[in-house]
Amino acid sequence: MLIGYVRVSTNDQNTDLQRNALNSAGCELIFEDKISGTKSARPGLKKLLRTLSEGDTLVVWKLDRLGRSMKHLITLIEELREKSVNFRSLTDSIDT
Repeated sequence: MLIGYVRVSTNDQNTDLQRNALNSAGCELIFEDKISGTKSARPGLKKLLRTLSEGDTLVVWKLDRLGRSMKHLITLIEELREKSVNFRSLTDSIDT
Protein backbone atom coordinates (compact mmCIF):
# COMPACT_ATOMS: atom_id res chain seq x y z
CA MET A 1 0.00 0.00 0.00
CA LEU A 2 1.22 3.52 -0.76
CA ILE A 3 0.88 5.72 2.32
CA GLY A 4 1.66 9.43 2.22
CA TYR A 5 2.84 11.97 4.76
CA VAL A 6 2.48 15.75 4.46
CA ARG A 7 3.78 18.41 6.80
CA VAL A 8 3.61 22.18 6.86
CA SER A 9 5.29 24.33 9.48
CA THR A 10 2.32 26.46 10.51
CA ASN A 11 -1.47 26.34 10.49
CA ASP A 12 -1.40 29.23 8.01
CA GLN A 13 0.28 27.09 5.35
CA ASN A 14 -1.67 24.91 2.95
CA THR A 15 -1.11 21.19 2.37
CA ASP A 16 -2.89 21.09 -1.01
CA LEU A 17 0.26 20.96 -3.17
CA GLN A 18 1.67 18.04 -1.20
CA ARG A 19 -1.68 16.24 -0.97
CA ASN A 20 -2.32 16.59 -4.71
CA ALA A 21 1.12 15.17 -5.52
CA LEU A 22 0.62 12.23 -3.15
CA ASN A 23 -2.86 11.52 -4.50
CA SER A 24 -1.46 11.60 -8.06
CA ALA A 25 1.24 9.14 -6.96
CA GLY A 26 -1.49 6.72 -5.86
CA CYS A 27 -1.42 7.07 -2.07
CA GLU A 28 -4.37 5.36 -0.43
CA LEU A 29 -3.86 6.98 2.98
CA ILE A 30 -2.32 10.35 3.81
CA PHE A 31 -1.23 11.43 7.29
CA GLU A 32 -0.65 15.09 8.12
CA ASP A 33 1.08 17.35 10.62
CA LYS A 34 0.85 21.13 10.83
CA ILE A 35 3.85 21.76 13.04
CA SER A 36 7.43 22.93 12.68
CA GLY A 37 9.85 20.23 11.58
CA THR A 38 12.06 21.10 14.55
CA LYS A 39 9.35 19.93 16.96
CA SER A 40 9.68 16.31 18.03
CA ALA A 41 5.97 15.86 18.85
CA ARG A 42 4.38 15.08 15.48
CA PRO A 43 1.23 13.03 16.09
CA GLY A 44 0.54 12.43 12.40
CA LEU A 45 4.00 10.96 11.85
CA LYS A 46 3.71 8.79 14.97
CA LYS A 47 0.36 7.41 13.81
CA LEU A 48 1.77 6.84 10.32
CA LEU A 49 4.75 4.87 11.66
CA ARG A 50 2.40 2.65 13.70
CA THR A 51 0.24 2.05 10.60
CA LEU A 52 3.01 0.98 8.20
CA SER A 53 3.37 -2.74 7.52
CA GLU A 54 5.89 -4.87 5.67
CA GLY A 55 5.71 -4.17 1.93
CA ASP A 56 4.09 -0.74 2.31
CA THR A 57 5.70 2.34 0.77
CA LEU A 58 5.92 5.65 2.62
CA VAL A 59 5.64 8.51 0.13
CA VAL A 60 6.56 12.14 0.82
CA TRP A 61 6.55 15.14 -1.49
CA LYS A 62 10.04 16.18 -0.39
CA LEU A 63 12.61 14.86 2.10
CA ASP A 64 12.46 17.95 4.30
CA ARG A 65 8.78 17.23 4.98
CA LEU A 66 9.76 14.04 6.82
CA GLY A 67 12.93 14.58 8.87
CA ARG A 68 13.74 17.29 11.42
CA SER A 69 17.44 16.94 10.65
CA MET A 70 19.70 14.69 8.60
CA LYS A 71 20.26 12.52 11.69
CA HIS A 72 16.51 12.22 12.29
CA LEU A 73 15.89 11.43 8.63
CA ILE A 74 18.51 8.66 8.64
CA THR A 75 16.99 7.20 11.81
CA LEU A 76 13.51 7.18 10.24
CA ILE A 77 14.73 5.58 7.01
CA GLU A 78 16.56 2.90 9.02
CA GLU A 79 13.38 2.24 11.01
CA LEU A 80 11.48 1.81 7.73
CA ARG A 81 14.14 -0.57 6.39
CA GLU A 82 13.93 -2.70 9.55
CA LYS A 83 10.15 -2.99 9.05
CA SER A 84 10.64 -3.87 5.32
CA VAL A 85 8.84 -0.66 4.35
CA ASN A 86 9.86 1.11 1.15
CA PHE A 87 10.41 4.86 0.92
CA ARG A 88 9.74 7.29 -1.90
CA SER A 89 10.34 11.04 -2.15
CA LEU A 90 8.61 12.52 -5.19
CA THR A 91 10.70 15.64 -5.80
CA ASP A 92 14.02 14.15 -4.70
CA SER A 93 13.79 11.15 -7.06
CA ILE A 94 14.31 8.65 -4.24
CA ASP A 95 12.53 5.32 -4.50
CA THR A 96 13.68 2.35 -2.44
